[in-house]
Amino acid sequence: MLQVANIRANKEAYIAALKKRNFDAEEIFSEVLELDETRRSTQAELDEKLAESNRLSKEIGMLFKTGEHLKANQLKQQTVDLKETTKELAEKLANTTMALNRQLYNIPNIPNEIVPAGSSEADNVEVFKEGEVPVLAADSLPHWELAKKYDIIDFELGNKITGAGFPVYKGKGARLQRALISYFLDKNVAAGYTEFQMPLMVNEASGYGTGQLPDKEGQMYHVTEDNLYLIPTAEVPITNMFRDEMLSEADLPIACTGYTPCFRREAGSYGAHVRGLNRLHQFDKVEIVRLEKPEDSYAALDKMVEQIKDILRDLKLPYRILRLCGGDLGFTSALTYDFEVFSTAQDRWLEISSCSNFETFQANRLKLRYKDKDGKKELVHTLNGSALALPRVLAGILENYQMPNGIKVPDVLVPYTGFDMID
Repeated sequence: MLQVANIRANKEAYIAALKKRNFDAEEIFSEVLELDETRRSTQAELDEKLAESNRLSKEIGMLFKTGEHLKANQLKQQTVDLKETTKELAEKLANTTMALNRQLYNIPNIPNEIVPAGSSEADNVEVFKEGEVPVLAADSLPHWELAKKYDIIDFELGNKITGAGFPVYKGKGARLQRALISYFLDKNVAAGYTEFQMPLMVNEASGYGTGQLPDKEGQMYHVTEDNLYLIPTAEVPITNMFRDEMLSEADLPIACTGYTPCFRREAGSYGAHVRGLNRLHQFDKVEIVRLEKPEDSYAALDKMVEQIKDILRDLKLPYRILRLCGGDLGFTSALTYDFEVFSTAQDRWLEISSCSNFETFQANRLKLRYKDKDGKKELVHTLNGSALALPRVLAGILENYQMPNGIKVPDVLVPYTGFDMID
């Protein structure tokens, strides 16, 4: 979340920047600053009363020692009154702080200055494109028909077992899925990322820490009895490893990668564009997460983008990169690049990665700081990216690599699959 001191110092600039998101911050900023003023004055009054109470306690102790019991008992009555006052002030402080945080949790991150204005994905800006779109035969098929033809993914069986959006991968389909996971992890580890295997459920504090709560509460599966949430991305448990941590400058940068299944309710997603692997409730993804010093974070974002490019080049999939506009930017992000692969059989672009810099937005929620070489405490910058989300990568491979006699496996994956053709 945003820091109140920064809102106070940059109120008008922040209001103007948030208009790129089509978010009117004027009223909520006024409420935040008013609540913070109340919080600070209440804290000051509480500190004053506590100091007075401590002073009186010491004075009463001295009076009892010197035998001045009458005066000591008179002062004891003052401490009773002070205790009641401090209790009321403490309650007021707690309630004000809670109200302040509720407001702060509902304010999105300030977009970077290079984020274009816009209201929807139609206003995103293409910044890079690479790869040749293959020319397929007239009778080429979309991936959901290929999956059925070669018996590698069973959508109906998943629907029987669980429901729509929970496919069952079979035979060479399951092995290709496993190959992609291993290949992505190996590429990331070779690039300097440390691999982690994380829990698939997180507590409420973790959800608030990385900004999924309260913003994405309706999209997360909630285990109500234990108040745990199934993760929508490995970003959540990986980043929360560092919640409430004080790092040293020498610890940075920190680069992590991990594979997890991901769970998203995707409420309100209907229509032909969500067929097959295009949108699922459970899917596999390999994530990369970085913690950086503020001055290094945008160079680190560029490195993450190059890492994802390198993977897509290996897979020989045609792709493009979009800089997201304010209206399509995620709640927690300051700048996001989306990667899309071209699905030749569907004749459309499919998003397969988002790579984002959150600057200090998550770190402030997480209370994740570091001490610089002078001992000064600073918030780190957090970044994350998909490297990569599997369903639409798999869809792109099935569709773009289809041949009359089967589906060719990308050369880079053959050592992982043990076969070069799905037939």
